[in-house]
Amino acid sequence: MIQRTPHKFRPVPPLPPGSWLGLLGGGQLGRMFCSAAQSVGFRVCVLDPSSQSPAGTVADRHIQADYLDGDALAELATLCAAVTTEFENVPARALEVLADHLVVSPAADAVGIAQDRIAVKRFVQECGLTVAPFAEIHGEDDIAAAPENLFPGILKISRLRAKSMKQAAVASRDEARSAFAVMGGVDCVLERRLAPITELSVVVARGFDGETAPYPVAENVHGNGILLSSSAPARIEAALAREATDAAVRIAHTIEYVGVLCVEFFVLADGALVVSQLSPRPHNSGHYTIDACVTSQFEQQVRVMTGWPLGGTQQHEPAVMINVLGECWFEGPDWTRREPDWRRVVRHPRAKLHLYGKSDPRPGRKMGHITVLGDSVEQAAGLAQRIADDLGIGGKPAV
Repeated sequence: MIQRTPHKFRPVPPLPPGSWLGLLGGGQLGRMFCSAAQSVGFRVCVLDPSSQSPAGTVADRHIQADYLDGDALAELATLCAAVTTEFENVPARALEVLADHLVVSPAADAVGIAQDRIAVKRFVQECGLTVAPFAEIHGEDDIAAAPENLFPGILKISRLRAKSMKQAAVASRDEARSAFAVMGGVDCVLERRLAPITELSVVVARGFDGETAPYPVAENVHGNGILLSSSAPARIEAALAREATDAAVRIAHTIEYVGVLCVEFFVLADGALVVSQLSPRPHNSGHYTIDACVTSQFEQQVRVMTGWPLGGTQQHEPAVMINVLGECWFEGPDWTRREPDWRRVVRHPRAKLHLYGKSDPRPGRKMGHITVLGDSVEQAAGLAQRIADDLGIGGKPAV
């Protein structure tokens, strides 16, 4: 059963503009959170160990320290009225400490579940929803006992670590044993490799009062484990969109989640909907909400933690979001570095460029994103593909 920690503090009455909001994490999601919070009059203090983080450079204040630094957490708790996170691997213990002093969303227990793949699968099943067939791997005996139908599969470490191989495709028990050894013998999940025909995600906000506000379902394309594009609304049957939305809302209610949550799904050839991942924060696939929805996912995050009513999630134009990765800064066989020609983006009146202020482009690193609006998803996808071609974004990210 899920162990839940009740929220000790709630934003009652709602926090007024001018209040300080705390943010654990300094990445691009935090940068967009800062923009949303500052646009409605709040001040933001970022706690992050980096001296040049995307969020820390635009925040009203930056505490440069480890997330479990006692003095830093005390300073954040003294200054701020509420705190949130911008990535799921913030230590849950930091949230537990802060929860004794101020409003915290999401709660440590919800973040803790999302940080553990075994806990996620158990929880999703407890919600009555489907996950990929799997086995918990705590030792080599579990690999020997794993059902044959899990091969070929994917072996994934249960709790992410900074320096480790995170997952490996395994076609046999011997390959699983070898990968398990390379991963250090830590707890893992052996999951059957599925062949989804579509990947979907639903971002949903839930307030302290239990009210929920889901966004339109997004249709995602990945490459090498990185999100390349999201199209919204997803080009799927209305019944499937309702099923995915209902599942995301059910998860948020069951865990008594408070904040912005993303639930990712696989759609299989037989139409089955499989929950693949939970992210207890705004999500890359929800970036389209900044330009295409009444309320962005980041403003919604601000509204939840400050006790404001949830904003509307209606989408006013179809949209396609494409990620701008570090490869765009290099060209030719010798990988000569050059600045991308952003005029190729901004010359299109319905294309919106968002750069994250990172100075060190690397292959696979998310440096920004582009949202293209259109009269239809197909129209937006066509323009997004042309922009991707102009910038040298590889693959076929938009469709």
